[in-house]
Amino acid sequence: MHRPSRRHLTIGTAVVAATAAAVAVTTVAGASDTKQQAENAIKGGKAKNVILLIGDGMGDSEITLARDYTVGANGRLNMDKFPLTGAYTTYAVHADGTPDYVTDSAASGTGWATGVKTVNGRISKTPGTDKAVKTILELAQKSGYATGNVTTAELTDATPAVLDSHVTDRSCQGPADMAKCTADTIAAGGPGSIAEQSVNHKVDVLFGGGKQRFDQKVTDGKYKGLTVTEQAQKLGYQVVTDDASMKAAKAGKPVLGLFAPGNVPVEWTGKAAAVGGTDPQRCVTSNANRPSTTPSLADSATKAIQLLEAKQKAKHSKQGFFLQIEGASIDKQDHAADPCGQIGETAAFDRAVKVARAYAAKHPDTLVVTTADHGHTSQIVPLEATPPGLSSTLVTNEGQQLKVNYSTNTPGQSQEHTGTEVRIAAQGPLAYRVLGVTNQTDLFTTIREALRLR
Repeated sequence: MHRPSRRHLTIGTAVVAATAAAVAVTTVAGASDTKQQAENAIKGGKAKNVILLIGDGMGDSEITLARDYTVGANGRLNMDKFPLTGAYTTYAVHADGTPDYVTDSAASGTGWATGVKTVNGRISKTPGTDKAVKTILELAQKSGYATGNVTTAELTDATPAVLDSHVTDRSCQGPADMAKCTADTIAAGGPGSIAEQSVNHKVDVLFGGGKQRFDQKVTDGKYKGLTVTEQAQKLGYQVVTDDASMKAAKAGKPVLGLFAPGNVPVEWTGKAAAVGGTDPQRCVTSNANRPSTTPSLADSATKAIQLLEAKQKAKHSKQGFFLQIEGASIDKQDHAADPCGQIGETAAFDRAVKVARAYAAKHPDTLVVTTADHGHTSQIVPLEATPPGLSSTLVTNEGQQLKVNYSTNTPGQSQEHTGTEVRIAAQGPLAYRVLGVTNQTDLFTTIREALRLR
């Protein structure tokens, strides 16, 4: 089976590229600080830890919209402060291997999780033969690393699922959801639903939504008649459901955090975009439908890092951890043409980026990568424009008006992904691998080689 791999830059080439990157961002930070960051980022060697941050649907327009609204056009988000930045392509493939130019989260996530392109809707299985492919998390576990998977979506949604599951269709989230994955059922000798597989994999930290999937009863096998949550407890998991119980969780046993029945509620609210636009609005930086006991993505990331680090220290392990953190509802609010929800989720994701970078500052043997799975629909357009589709006018924190438009589908329908390349930025060992334009599958190779996985 062929795993696409990127060109291998020489260190000399990387030095030149990194220096150019440093020069390009000297207006953001002091020249000497930026130069030092760039020089540090081109170092080779083994990474002890990898933190991969995925902003789902977070294309350049989504980043720019959040920046303009929150910190201003000349401000910088935490994700803007990485020393090395590139772009990667995101296409999926058809069953015959020909390109499918617009990916979904299942196919794109499979790309970085396994190094193999697949068809839209499939989770870490091959496009034509539907065979399971080892994931980066599975390889990390085999090599003795602690592992974590944190999201604001359901834990069984596509992006978290690509790390710890193998199913024919992303809809097969719980034992009652297996209609499109008959060969994957336990009764057919398969591994079961995404929820069942995630706990069977004994991932050390699982934080997100999706309690409704884990409340479903297992239909076959050793745990028949139990809910997936009960199965997890039989496997030794601590089950936590809110911020307080999450923060009280102890290292030594795996932790399953289920913070919402479905997706974790968004942080910000406002009027959705509309045909003909909206009156100028300020976003509401709260959500009456989000319980106050819900942990933030940044707090979930902080706790996950603490648990993973503590586990490895207790084992006196030379290996560190692999952790994926997803800001999922940037994408979901883009689909809904809800700019305030989208901006709020991007800002929440950016605070998780800050957590990861702060950890890496104290642990420079940590590779931190932030990227997206695919582009999305939102576009910043001139105030005087009368574009088709759905629009909203926002009043930014700078006191200026900004118009955002959503026009990748008919109003009333879910707005669609786009086939654009997306940003990838990094710091730490092998961070130079993100420079230039690469392929989404190259990220698998970068992480595998940084952690020295076989």
